[in-house]
Amino acid sequence: MSVQEINKHAVLPPIISRSDKEFLERMQRYIITETERVGCNEEGPADEYYIIYRNVFDKVIEYVTAYKSILTSIKKEYDAFIETIKKSQRTAFHLHGKLKVLAGEPTALVYHRKRITQLKAKMRLIENNSSKIQLQIDEMKQLRAEYDTKEQCCICCKEPSKPIPGMTLQESVSLDALTKYLKHLEDKYAEIEQLMSKKYLPAQRKADLDEEMIVVLERRDLAENLNNELQFRHQRLQIISQALTLWVKSDMSRSFQDFMEHIEKNKDLHGEQGIVEELLEDDPGKAKEAEILLYYVERLNELISLGEYEKAVYFAANSPRRILQNIGTVSKFKAVGKTRGKPFPLLLFFEAIFSISHAFKHPVDAELTLEGIKCGLSEKRLDLVINWVTQERLTFSEEAGDVIFDYGEQDTYNKAKCLALAQIIYRECGLRKKALLCLCKQGQIQGAMEYIQQFKDFTSGRAPGGGSGHSGYQETTRPAR
Repeated sequence: MSVQEINKHAVLPPIISRSDKEFLERMQRYIITETERVGCNEEGPADEYYIIYRNVFDKVIEYVTAYKSILTSIKKEYDAFIETIKKSQRTAFHLHGKLKVLAGEPTALVYHRKRITQLKAKMRLIENNSSKIQLQIDEMKQLRAEYDTKEQCCICCKEPSKPIPGMTLQESVSLDALTKYLKHLEDKYAEIEQLMSKKYLPAQRKADLDEEMIVVLERRDLAENLNNELQFRHQRLQIISQALTLWVKSDMSRSFQDFMEHIEKNKDLHGEQGIVEELLEDDPGKAKEAEILLYYVERLNELISLGEYEKAVYFAANSPRRILQNIGTVSKFKAVGKTRGKPFPLLLFFEAIFSISHAFKHPVDAELTLEGIKCGLSEKRLDLVINWVTQERLTFSEEAGDVIFDYGEQDTYNKAKCLALAQIIYRECGLRKKALLCLCKQGQIQGAMEYIQQFKDFTSGRAPGGGSGHSGYQETTRPAR
């Protein structure tokens, strides 16, 4: 046999055993199945394609035990090479992104410079417009001042040749008619001056009257307390004198102290002012308190029944120890209602008690304050409510703030004033969220942020509450300033 014949027979494929053939077919099916499952083709995603063949390589290494060590070394080298390629790809990707950013910086800089130029031009335009508007305002002020000066000159320098308003030409040359007209003008001037002196007083005079009222009320309270004490002592001495007379007429077998205790237990002595037990107490105020209250209530009812509502109002407002400044009195004036041509008695009552509230040691309670604010708003007297809230000595509550807040929602013209008043009340009551809501509704965002920064423990708090449905903190009531 020649060498060529030997070589020709050597290129024949080796005979594959049955187990090897099954293994190779199994691997081939695995490759096809996994490739279809991940959606890979021959040009598909590199990572999934690489993972499939790496798993096949691992199974071949496990199957061919004779070449396991060398095949493992080959696989290790291939893995390291592939990891190096992946790392290089990631580095190239990041560098490509940085390159894009660097390439876009000049364009961004050009756009920023262009925007700066536009904003500067807009600022110059706004400044020019502001200057023009300011010039127009100054011109209008100057024209207004000139007009006022000219009008005053016209009033002071009326031409005497012009006819007198309200008089005919014949009357204007008659001495009797002119004298009569002059007398009419003098009377009218005196009437207006007298009316002005009654209706309007200087602020300093009001302050002096307030101080005088405080002094007079203190004197009245002292005199009333002294009078009650003296009346109590007088009645007590009468009882003791009467008891002493009875003790002398008795056999005097017991001591006078035992005799007095016996009288007090059996209540043998009765006077016009009540039982001896009441007069022998240590507290003289209790003996007359019920009678004083009864007197004032009866007097108030009498004035109301006679239709003298203004007298009844001031009688209740100036009652000693404010015994008639309560919801019961408010109910009486509510029942009276309105009278045509006369002021509303309930509103007069609240005006009176609020105007003298600073003269007392204790402010008007929260219930009366709430009713007064409701009454003022129902009569559309927001000016009175503003004065009460800002100047007088009241006791604020969450309900009072809610009433003013709701009124502002209905009266859009006075909404800003109502929000400011409600904010004062909420702030005094410690209702931070509601005060913050009023600030935001007024558009004072900067003030709201400063208000939030004042409180380190400012949180979302409890759920929104109150009559108006806006949020609030836990209610706390305290006197206003």
